[in-house]
Amino acid sequence: MNISGDPNIAVAIREYFDSGHTYEVILDMLKCNHDISTSMRTLKTHLKESGLYRRGNYSPLPEVRRQLFGYRTMWQVLKQKHKLRVKRDVVMRLLRQLNPQGIALRTRRRFTRRTYHSMGPNYIWHVDGYDKLKPFGLALSGCIDGFSRRLMWLVCGATNNNPAVIAHNYINCVKSLGVIPMTLRTDFGTENGTMAAIQCTLRHAHTDYYAGSSSHSYGSSTGNQRIESWWSYFRRGRSQFWMDLFGDLRDSGNFNGSHEHQCLLRFCFRGVLQKDLDECKDLWNKHRIRPSRLASCPGGIPNELYLLPHRYGSRDCGFAVEERELDVFPEEGLPVGLCGDPNIEEYLQQAVQQNTLQQPQDWESATELYLALKDIAGF
Repeated sequence: MNISGDPNIAVAIREYFDSGHTYEVILDMLKCNHDISTSMRTLKTHLKESGLYRRGNYSPLPEVRRQLFGYRTMWQVLKQKHKLRVKRDVVMRLLRQLNPQGIALRTRRRFTRRTYHSMGPNYIWHVDGYDKLKPFGLALSGCIDGFSRRLMWLVCGATNNNPAVIAHNYINCVKSLGVIPMTLRTDFGTENGTMAAIQCTLRHAHTDYYAGSSSHSYGSSTGNQRIESWWSYFRRGRSQFWMDLFGDLRDSGNFNGSHEHQCLLRFCFRGVLQKDLDECKDLWNKHRIRPSRLASCPGGIPNELYLLPHRYGSRDCGFAVEERELDVFPEEGLPVGLCGDPNIEEYLQQAVQQNTLQQPQDWESATELYLALKDIAGF
């Protein structure tokens, strides 16, 4: 088949190439996701004609320096987000020069971890909330697939204590995939109760060992190692920036932790923060994870491990679910708008319109909007 004649397929091939997939995986992706079978020779010819090369045509070092996390994360960000072509060892050398303290911290020995076992994608999902930004009125919810380490959702909201919010994240993810996991793992928080009930209800008619009420399990946060480990990575690479930014607002007297200030901060920053979370999720799902002697799961790219388990001697352990089965669960009690308070939301929307203020596109414009609305509202 002439894959160069279809612009949509050409775009997909470029995306797979930029994500770092091997030629064999690209062919498998085309077959599984687009029902297109083509030869390795045709694929390489298409890549050559499109100017896509694995080696050569590297980006200049000054441009790489300007964009400078650990070297693997940095290499992935440079390649996928900024479209820079650079060797891994070059990134490692630059980081040694520019951030020797960070290199030293990352090379320290860590405690010995327990061996982790998972049969395949959708065998177990780990769900947990992240409360480091909670003092500023922002709560994060995340879910990760145990086998592939693929992030299933990463969402910013007004609260993590509302069961309707967590259930909403679960239902949205299941709807988009058309599949539910074999098992679901959470901590003992009451906010997980509705999601756990939905999971067990959807699995009640199945006959496997984990069917029905066995499809959800509670455990301590320290035992929920997959998602807890990812939160540690997130703290180092992303959330520390937001904690410092909001901390500066607090230290300068522009944030006092009141309900009004939390609503205002959510109104201004929630969309920008969610955009950053979406980017973080996308980069993580496309980066390569090394094999570990402390886990029975193979190394590889999370998206590949999740979508192509047969390449790793595994299988999809999930169960298909139709949208009509999910529609019976009413989504009530969700916070309204960006800030979570309908009265303050309406007031802030009117203030933005009357003062012709622009919606923020990044953290700088969000900070400007926050300070402007704070003066207008007199908070």
